[in-house]
Amino acid sequence: MSNETVRVIARVTSQPGKVEELKPILLNLIEPTRSEKGCISYQLLQGKTNSAEFVFIEEWASDSAENAHMTTSHVQEALSKAQSLFAKAPDISRYVIIG
Repeated sequence: MSNETVRVIARVTSQPGKVEELKPILLNLIEPTRSEKGCISYQLLQGKTNSAEFVFIEEWASDSAENAHMTTSHVQEALSKAQSLFAKAPDISRYVIIG
């Protein structure tokens, strides 16, 4: 199982009135994350009908690559800065392709 790519969907919701404060913190994750070993794809989406909703769509070469991502300084720094801007805890789900 560790040789299978891992897909991650991470949902983040901004507190009302904090979207423009949160958005650059999330955008700053893209470049360094895409340079990480094991990162196949890393995209950030913003809701069309609810601009306070952000979704990261990620693909990692392995569980260990995705786990290492969560411990990087850029992720830890972003979480520290963004924590007070979240409406609720991020919802992070991990998947493997079965068909």
